[in-house]
Amino acid sequence: MLTEAQLKDYRRDGYVLLRGLVDAEARARYERRFIELVETGEHPPDMVLMRDVMVVKGVVEPATPLHAVNKILNFESDPVLFDYVRDPRLLALARALVDEPPDGALHAISTNVFNKPPGVDGRHPLHQDLRYFRLRPPEGIVAAWTALSPCTRESGCLAVLPGSHHGPLHAHGDPDWEHVNAAFYGIERADTEARVHIEMEPGDTAFFHPLLIHGSGRNRSNDFRRAISAHYASPRCQTPGRDWKTGPHVRLVP
Repeated sequence: MLTEAQLKDYRRDGYVLLRGLVDAEARARYERRFIELVETGEHPPDMVLMRDVMVVKGVVEPATPLHAVNKILNFESDPVLFDYVRDPRLLALARALVDEPPDGALHAISTNVFNKPPGVDGRHPLHQDLRYFRLRPPEGIVAAWTALSPCTRESGCLAVLPGSHHGPLHAHGDPDWEHVNAAFYGIERADTEARVHIEMEPGDTAFFHPLLIHGSGRNRSNDFRRAISAHYASPRCQTPGRDWKTGPHVRLVP
């Protein structure tokens, strides 16, 4: 499903963008399930519904429950949302990018639905996803990130530093911002002038390397900016002194 040119782009730039990969029917299921989880507040015990920091601190009064939630973490035990991770197209592409056989199994190690409401800051500073993982080598990990709504400069689309995955894992810390969501760490003195903004339509999917420096901006639109994502890891990855494949949020995806 990937051309040689696309593989070359991924190796050079650290990401590849595929237009219209996830169909409208699947996206509608994920959207409905996300809204149901937020509005009812009923969810599996290992799932986290993360409230936006500006709502938590009382700076913003949410108009609806959807305006209060920044993202959902750990949807591995939710069969509707986990269908995203099991999508055969995503699996085939992830296998190719981490250099696994076409019929090989992968592990899902991180799952999120990102919900950037209007009226809150919601920025994610430039960072590297490997900051959140102990697994190595990084070449055995890839992220899939699919737009569920239009992701534009105005609504706070992804921004990346092409080629930054060839560098090291940088030190991360809390940015010097007034409002920063929990665990939204950033790299100090990242080269913001080198950013490339990736505008995406619903169904467009970006795959990127865990060392790629990326982030997202403030939602200045009147609509939600929503996306679903997962990280895949090759079975050859290791964590020193620990059997990571038995972790609570690791799922084998044949």
